Amino acid sequence: MIVARSITEQIGRASWIRRMFEEGDRLRAERGPENVFDFTLGNPEVQPPEQVTAALARIAAENRPRSHGYMPNAGYPQVREIIARRLAQRTGLPYDAGHIIMTVGSSGALNTVLKAMLDPGDEVMVLVPYFPEYRFYIENHAGRIVEVETTEDFLPDPARIAAALTPRTKALILNSPNNPTGVVYPARVLDELETVLRGTEVTVLSDEPYRALVFDGCEVPETAVHITRTVTAISWSKSQAISGERIGYLAISPRLPGGDQLREACTFTNRILGFINAPAIWQWVAAEAGECTIDVAAYQHKRDVLVDALTRIGYEVTKPQGTFYLFPKSPIPDDLAFIRLLLQEGVMAVPGSGFGRPGYFRLSLTVPLETVKRSISGFERAFKAARP
Repeated sequence: MIVARSITEQIGRASWIRRMFEEGDRLRAERGPENVFDFTLGNPEVQPPEQVTAALARIAAENRPRSHGYMPNAGYPQVREIIARRLAQRTGLPYDAGHIIMTVGSSGALNTVLKAMLDPGDEVMVLVPYFPEYRFYIENHAGRIVEVETTEDFLPDPARIAAALTPRTKALILNSPNNPTGVVYPARVLDELETVLRGTEVTVLSDEPYRALVFDGCEVPETAVHITRTVTAISWSKSQAISGERIGYLAISPRLPGGDQLREACTFTNRILGFINAPAIWQWVAAEAGECTIDVAAYQHKRDVLVDALTRIGYEVTKPQGTFYLFPKSPIPDDLAFIRLLLQEGVMAVPGSGFGRPGYFRLSLTVPLETVKRSISGFERAFKAARP
């Protein structure tokens, strides 16, 4: 067989995503696009901030010498210095350019650091429910995923994390604001995790592509401030609505023991994984416009409209504090069966089973407000069909 068995197995585990794409195409052809309400993809429908596109246009037009050529694999030193200075101001920690590695988005950042850290069989803990690609990122580098359940309100459970620790545990991935739940992990929980991990060599990989997308004035604690052994992965894909551009960075905490060796290793793995370096033009855009974000008010309004409607119908849903996702509880335990009921109403959602949490489903708010409003009757009919 020309395709590796491991990849064939991974495709099988991820096939529900492919089935949703195929089902969406079928429904749109059958019913017309206006009668299909697709809540599956986290692909921002808003445009990037004007400052971002203006910086991109000007930097590209400058066409400075070697502006499209190689640079150090960790990225332009000047860009890394600017980002380090912002991090130092935000956290109070002494970040400098040596702690920053520019990457091909947050996904590239995580693959870069996992490649640098993992030996075959090393364990990486993820908190359920979790972004399903984490499993594949870990397995990309011969690691073993260890799923750890969260509390009823989707917060990290320090006792369960402590119980899951073994001599092979190398890392714990935190994702706050969380995909799929929209939950933000509070400072007190991070402090409890610091206590649990103290004395171990477990490194927290804090994946934060949604850091800027928070609602109701919520503040996202700085993981590196609360947990000593932290490496942070940041992306502008969601906060600037540029998900196709793939630009981000790794920030290795100045407090991380062995941070210099990890920086050297990540610079190397960034190269040998084939990324080589982060996109040159977008590094300069990030340096100039990295603090610009989309207006989250529209997402917050859609969240409120949909949460209020689903709650009125009878769904159980934790009101998200950030991201642009909702993770309601299915009215029946079989989330796949309920997804099929929603499909009968033209409503497309992602089953919670794909995130390691059966009995739930994920909705993305990256659709027009009118789509949200017109879908509500379909949610109601599906709920009544599930509970006749």
